[in-house]
Amino acid sequence: MASYAEPDSPINKIAGLGFAGLPDLARVEDAYAERATPVQAEVASLADPELLDLLAGRGYRLVSFENVLGRPLGGAVEPVTPPGVEVRPCGDDEFDDWMRVVVDGSLHPDDQGAPAHEEFPRQILENAERDTLRLVRRYLALVDGVPAGGGSSRVTDRIAQFTGAATAPPFRRRGVQIALLAARLADATAAGCETAVITVQPGSKSQQNAQRRGFALLYTRAILVKEPHR
Repeated sequence: MASYAEPDSPINKIAGLGFAGLPDLARVEDAYAERATPVQAEVASLADPELLDLLAGRGYRLVSFENVLGRPLGGAVEPVTPPGVEVRPCGDDEFDDWMRVVVDGSLHPDDQGAPAHEEFPRQILENAERDTLRLVRRYLALVDGVPAGGGSSRVTDRIAQFTGAATAPPFRRRGVQIALLAARLADATAAGCETAVITVQPGSKSQQNAQRRGFALLYTRAILVKEPHR
């Protein structure tokens, strides 16, 4: 699957490569080149190993890794209520508050673990959140009544994917992310999901928080980029 939203968007990428034979990338690369946009390919460690040779031969370079974690659902989910922290579904009238704290957190990532290879302008991140507005369920975290962080989730074929989680820098190390995880796990279980998955930077605080809630490594994803050809 290849997607494009606008210049510099985090949505611009190719995903799902290497599970149905080796792809013909020429048309995709041409489409990105017409928009002066690099091609970013996500390659799971479970994919056909020959895919990496193909990408290297076409000028792709490795820039980063991501870890995809998962855990089974079905049992009772222990509630987590750090002092002063409240997590609730985010209403449409709270979307601006949710977006502000999530984008603030994304613009100032935690320095623990492997750094992300990309940085995005605020407007681009806000546009990406608006593009997925109706595709996810959003959660707003408050600390002492003040919007402090947020996360989201979506369900496909009884798999809950946890996405878009971030905490504004002044509210970190208060248990916001653990509380967001617990709320989404409880709702996913209640919805009949069998599995929950989350993508994190290797060695990050997000990975540690997820592992404390029962997540384990499913696979690692390599991120490779090819600059637009002329």
